[in-house]
Amino acid sequence: MYSKILAGKNYQSNRVVFDGWQTLALAVIQGFSEFLPISSSAHLILPSLLLGWKDQGLMFDVAVHMGTLVAVVVYFWRDLLALIGDILPQARPTVGGTPRELWSLVAATLPVLVAGLLLNGFIESTLRVLPVIATTTLLFGILLGWSHYHSRHKLIESGGSYTVGDSVRLRHAVIIGVAQILALVPGTSRSGITITVGLFLGYSPAVAARFSFLLSVPVILGAMLFLALELASGIEARVSLMQMLVAATVAAISAYATIALFLAALNRMGLMPFVYYRLLLGIGLFAVIGFGG
Repeated sequence: MYSKILAGKNYQSNRVVFDGWQTLALAVIQGFSEFLPISSSAHLILPSLLLGWKDQGLMFDVAVHMGTLVAVVVYFWRDLLALIGDILPQARPTVGGTPRELWSLVAATLPVLVAGLLLNGFIESTLRVLPVIATTTLLFGILLGWSHYHSRHKLIESGGSYTVGDSVRLRHAVIIGVAQILALVPGTSRSGITITVGLFLGYSPAVAARFSFLLSVPVILGAMLFLALELASGIEARVSLMQMLVAATVAAISAYATIALFLAALNRMGLMPFVYYRLLLGIGLFAVIGFGG
C-alpha cells in the first residue's frame, strides 16, 4: 500500500500503447494484492524486475488507491453506516458491553498514521529494496502460518467456538494498530499483519479479516492524503486523465472481487494457501537476488 518502488522517471512517446497496458496490469495487481495477506509492494516490484516497467507516478498511485477505497466502502457500506451510528447519542452499545467498533478502528488507525509521518523519509530512502521485501515476505508469511495454527488449536481447545466475540475490543485494537506499523515496511502486508495479530488475540479468521478490511478505509485515506501533499509540491503527472480513470476503475473492480472471494472462501480454505504462496514468492525473490537481479 505504502510503496512506490518501481524505478524510472521518464517516458518515451513511442511507448504510449505499452504504458496503457502497463497501467491496466498494475491496477489489477494493486486491486488484487491490496486486501490479500500477500503484500502489494512485493507484487508491484516484480514487473519492474522482470519486464523493466517504470514508475507510473503519484497520480497513478492516487488513482489506484481511490479505486481500492471505493471497493471496500461499497462492499462494507452497511457496516460503515452502522459505525457512523456509533457517534450518535441514540446509538446503542455493542452487544456484550464491548467498546463500540468505531472507536476500536480509530484506536487501531492512529499508531500507523503517526508512524507514517515520522518514518516516511527513512522508509523511502532505506527500506524499499529487494532484500528487505524478500525477507519480510518470508518472515511474515511464516508468522501468518503460525497464527493460523494457533487459531485452529485454540478453537479445538474451546470446544469449537471462539470466545472473544465478534467485535474487536478496544485494547486489542490498540495492539493491532501498533502491529500495523510494521506494514510500513515493504513486503509485510497490511492485511497480513493485522489478520495475523487478530488470530493470535483469539478472534476468528472472519472477524480478524473483517476488522482488517474496515481498518483499510482510514489507512487508505491517510495514504491518499500523503500522496496529495506530495502532488501539491507541483510534481508532474506521468499518466493521462483517461489512464487514471481506467486505473481507478480496474483497481476498484479487482479489489471488490478479491474482498468478496477472500471472505467467502476464508472459512473453507483457511490461510495456509497464502502462507505457501508467500514462502514461494520470498524464495523466488531471493533467487532473483542470488542471480544478480
